[in-house]
Amino acid sequence: MNNSVFHKPVMAREVIESLSLKNGYKILDATIGLGGHARHILERILPDGFLIGVDCDENALKFAKDQLAGFGSKTHTLLHGNFRNIDEILSGLAIEAIDGALFDLGISSYQLNDAGRGFGFGGDGALDMRMDPSRGRSAYDIVNRLKRDELENIIRDFGQERYFRRIAGFIITRRKDGPIESTGELAALIGKAVGRRYRSQRIHPATRTFQAIRIAVNEELANLEEGLSRVVDFVRPRRRICVISFHSLEDRIVKFKFRELAKSGKGRVITKKPLTPTIEEKRENPRSRSAKMRTLEKI
Repeated sequence: MNNSVFHKPVMAREVIESLSLKNGYKILDATIGLGGHARHILERILPDGFLIGVDCDENALKFAKDQLAGFGSKTHTLLHGNFRNIDEILSGLAIEAIDGALFDLGISSYQLNDAGRGFGFGGDGALDMRMDPSRGRSAYDIVNRLKRDELENIIRDFGQERYFRRIAGFIITRRKDGPIESTGELAALIGKAVGRRYRSQRIHPATRTFQAIRIAVNEELANLEEGLSRVVDFVRPRRRICVISFHSLEDRIVKFKFRELAKSGKGRVITKKPLTPTIEEKRENPRSRSAKMRTLEKI
């Protein structure tokens, strides 16, 4: 693990304020990542509090362990798992109630910059994109084995890519000569398909398609809805759940799930409109630009 990795948590101040943290609280960080938010949380809930950190990326957990070592091993526990199964995870720890939960749905720069993981296209790595490389189908499987209509649906629905048919068509045609092996090869192919159509846009032509494939590989939207549905039963009354999302599909799920919980009498929506990063934070951390945070208080 590279200890030189720098991680700046998005909207850290807003998270701390929204969770209304106090000494003695037991907090779930359902996507602990590199431990950025967890550090701030522990500073507020210690000496008597406790943090449960969960992540499906074992490499991230190793880094988080190093980052939180200074707080002492009795202040937190880190677990490899998917927050979709948060009920099983908490029950396995004999935890019946928590005082708050954070879901930070962003992918870190550390993950994007690791070409071997296949999340980005800055380098040329294997087509993987699995948060947990030990299980599930990879990006290679989706790109090389799905039918054309299945590819089109993924690129359209998860990437909101208007040229989904053209991109899927180029992929299908290219596959006739053999499998598409790497992120660089896929990005170049997408560039050929729609590059000139992106000349007036600030993003790379492959951005939306890579996002779509990553979401499909990790079943991110289904996991989010399931995780929120399950965690609310563990949160104590008058305690809060905060979710930071980074694209409209995630934000829509959080918005409607919180509304549903409010209508059922399980919660109260604190953020009628999502909070967004300050101008200063967006300037210092450009990847925070698309972040939106919503908060629900358990009734």
